[in-house]
Amino acid sequence: MTTVDRDRLAALMEREEHRFAREHPRSRELHERALRSLPGGVPMLWMTKWAGPFPVFVESAEGARFRDVDGHEYVDLCLGDTGAMTGHGPVATLEAVRRQLGHGITHMLPTDDAAAAGELLAARFGVPAWQFTLSATDANRFALRLARAFTGRPKILVFDYCYHGTVDETFATLRDDGTVGPRRGNIGPAVDTAMTTRVEFNDVAALERELAAGDVAAVLAEPALTNIGIVLPDPGFHEALREATRRAGTLLILDETHTLCAGPGGYTGEHRLEPDMLVVGKAIGGGIPSGAYGLSADLAGRLAGLTTKEDVDVGGIGGTLAGNALSLAAIRATLEHVLTPDAFARMAPLAERWTEGVESVLRRHAVPWHVTRLGTRAEYHFLPSAPRNGREAAAAADFELERYLHLAALNRGILLTPFHNMALMSPVTTVADVDRHSAAFAETIGELFAAG
Repeated sequence: MTTVDRDRLAALMEREEHRFAREHPRSRELHERALRSLPGGVPMLWMTKWAGPFPVFVESAEGARFRDVDGHEYVDLCLGDTGAMTGHGPVATLEAVRRQLGHGITHMLPTDDAAAAGELLAARFGVPAWQFTLSATDANRFALRLARAFTGRPKILVFDYCYHGTVDETFATLRDDGTVGPRRGNIGPAVDTAMTTRVEFNDVAALERELAAGDVAAVLAEPALTNIGIVLPDPGFHEALREATRRAGTLLILDETHTLCAGPGGYTGEHRLEPDMLVVGKAIGGGIPSGAYGLSADLAGRLAGLTTKEDVDVGGIGGTLAGNALSLAAIRATLEHVLTPDAFARMAPLAERWTEGVESVLRRHAVPWHVTRLGTRAEYHFLPSAPRNGREAAAAADFELERYLHLAALNRGILLTPFHNMALMSPVTTVADVDRHSAAFAETIGELFAAG
């Protein structure tokens, strides 16, 4: 593989940091003010991961672009790490939200948008019964509680280097000796990670071995890993996963929060998967906090028998603001008018163009990195071929290199997600936006791998 010259990388990074600081005086000023009341100077500590000496402060965002407080405009290929997959401020969603604001934000009672949103989700994903939350994290938590209640089993199974929001049981990983331990960076783990059975993605034999003990309530899985870089399933993997879970009496929960990029019904809809439960969040509300989980007809029929009406509010499932009127109005409008099949038909070719643009630059400079695309999302790995599991993807990570590439892109008007090398297309992303990234990437890679 091509080796990165670390001295050159450090010199280029120093240059980009100086440029960033010079061109963002107002963001620096606001950051210094924020440090007096916010740890790290940010409202959520993970925001310190953005490349650069301090984060960009946003003034406004519209469509697939945003403007910072120093007057710079950016092509947004991060899109809130899927939360703004619709583009910023989609018109139909904003109109629905404005109407609902005049009729109340939350009442702890349903509106007509509730049934409509449930019907839209059922039609897209093929899962008939739905409940609503404020995030996919909450939806995953509730789905796991239900799985344990339905099966009477204590454990769950997740794949190594998965990500399902801040669900405690999923912050575990496989050690080199095959045992399960807390994932690096896991802060104050709330549960013994031995409660999580963990195996590699695409490893059917290990999956069947772990399910054989008969104590796994549910497999919680993204249809394709996305938060360690995109890792696609092997041909036949999902068929084997479904067969193995049914044989073991284990429920299958698919988390489509990021893999919604595969199509209007996510990877499940595109490939006609048959989960027992399905979780989705972020994008379905067009930026308004939203999440949902769906249940098969069988599980929906069993749901009422889990508790009594007297105790249904203290069972650990639900929230005062869950299913609020504003979120449901946003979900209905977003699914009906924004994230439509026609929108996906426009978005996927843009992701193909982004992939081709990156690949052409890599070929030109003989850089053996691999680009993987999943519907409207694409990403490059510092590997010569696609990773088959999370461990392979994690082993190829290069934090210093990623920070340089991200900061160089930012200085050239392109925002990528701070977590990996991913670009996401929205319904309002343009060919010019994609080509702007290709040009910036060509400049950055050309300097990094220049001869001599």
